[in-house]
Amino acid sequence: MKTFVLLAMLSVLCASLGAEPPAARLALTEPSAPLPQRLSDTGLYVADSIRVRTDNIAFAPQYPLWSDGTSKRRWIYLPPGAAIDASRVDEWEFPIGTRLWKEFSYDRRVETRYIERVADGSWRFAAYVWNKEGTNAVLAPEDGAALPVSAAPGGRYVVPSRNDCLACHEGPSVPVLGFSALQASPDRDPLAPHAEPARNDHANLANLVTSGRLRNLPPRFIKQPPRIVATSPTARAALGYLHGNCGHCHNDAGALTGLELVLAQEAENAERSSQRTMQLLLGHSSRFRPQGADNAQRVARDGGTHMLTLRMKTNNPLARMPPLGVQQVDAEGVALIERWIAQHLSNH
Repeated sequence: MKTFVLLAMLSVLCASLGAEPPAARLALTEPSAPLPQRLSDTGLYVADSIRVRTDNIAFAPQYPLWSDGTSKRRWIYLPPGAAIDASRVDEWEFPIGTRLWKEFSYDRRVETRYIERVADGSWRFAAYVWNKEGTNAVLAPEDGAALPVSAAPGGRYVVPSRNDCLACHEGPSVPVLGFSALQASPDRDPLAPHAEPARNDHANLANLVTSGRLRNLPPRFIKQPPRIVATSPTARAALGYLHGNCGHCHNDAGALTGLELVLAQEAENAERSSQRTMQLLLGHSSRFRPQGADNAQRVARDGGTHMLTLRMKTNNPLARMPPLGVQQVDAEGVALIERWIAQHLSNH
């Protein structure tokens, strides 16, 4: 009790001086603890403000997920003295107490998503909806919500349900998306659609290792940062786009393994990974077939209809890929994949 009172007094004092309260306020969360009702109570901001705490590390994946044209900001918090174990290069082990936030904006902040690794090692997910004044965000209903946002497609912004969060985050072997050896590589892809320019304050493999926040990464990945192995710059960007937008479901670890469609790329076995994706796309029969078609291929060898791009650009919600989190076709992403397919077919 005395410790709690002391921390509370320190928080008030720090707030009055414009400083940050001690990191100890981000105590480990028990699995049964209720989710904070306000975003400001998750540890993202300095008390009584929307100024991000300095112990929350900004990052930007080199292959970001398309989210209907929203702009995003992202942060990760690692408890003091704790570090990510990168001994399995493509399956990072995040410490208990890890927290991540992703903020979505149009002309104003709309939503911030939150994931946290709690005391028993499990992960929990939440979404927070911003008020129009941009002063705070409150916990969204468990079933999600639809918000009137004029800049969103059709003037409607959809906040995912908790089950929607699980559908994406529990697909890969690690539930943290967009923060990995490949995504944090300093060898960034200049052709990656919608990627933010790297900033000095963004986390990457080099500064994470130097600061002690990432441990056991094999030294060769510092000397030669991970990158997708591809036959051309366009192919590299296309494989990266599929990795960032599709690989969290289409991989060899989740519920869709039976489809034999692996779009996730690996840092450890980069060449094998990209070759496998090509083999599973080019000329491979697709289970999805347009009405009236006797057969279909994911990427047609004869230059016919490609199910890969057909599903990316359809407006039919029952056929569209990805099936969640998207209302508007990513024209730039589709153009990249079509350009890559055309180049590949013309060279073979």
